[in-house]
Amino acid sequence: MQYLKERKEVLAIARVIYEEKLVPGTWGNVSQRIKDESRLLITPSGMDYLTMTMEDIVLLDLDARSIEGTRNPSTETHLHTEIYRQRPDVGAIVHVHSTFASAFAVAAKNIPVILEETAQIIGHAIQVAPYAPCGTAELARQAVKSMGEGRAVLLANHGLVGVGQDLNMALKVCQIAEKTAMVCLYANSLGQVNELGAEEITLLREKFSHYGQAKE
Repeated sequence: MQYLKERKEVLAIARVIYEEKLVPGTWGNVSQRIKDESRLLITPSGMDYLTMTMEDIVLLDLDARSIEGTRNPSTETHLHTEIYRQRPDVGAIVHVHSTFASAFAVAAKNIPVILEETAQIIGHAIQVAPYAPCGTAELARQAVKSMGEGRAVLLANHGLVGVGQDLNMALKVCQIAEKTAMVCLYANSLGQVNELGAEEITLLREKFSHYGQAKE
């Protein structure tokens, strides 16, 4: 079995999205591009996250052809492969059905940049891609088009997709998007939602790029 380290990482993030209730049941999916290769690892379709093993993770090429694994890959394989083909900067994808983000997707409302961490981690309002049936090439095309060069996109009447250079960042994008959606709905119930301006977002992103400890 190839790519044991990467399989372990995909499995770990898949369990996090389940444990943090970002997905119900077996919904959602996680993938990671194999560095410097036209391959990816993706979670299997319809399997319990708590019993899923590294052997269940499926190895594919960017044309969605199976290379290694006996399981059927996620039904959203088209979505993942299309993002990787169009976005060489993306190293990992996390797709969730979290409650508050899904509410925005159902209402066809963008999630605005209202929190400092939204500006720092995502850096843009999260757009809603036009509706297309789940698992289709059309859904993949609409998602890629609506996300552009961004880090997240809402799928109408469906859920949220977060991307990053690695799995931890893709997960963090989904976590911050969900928190932002929740706070926005609560703030709206109080009567007003104050969005951050473009200059504030740029400044916050720049400062965050130097946040934390310097690498030795």
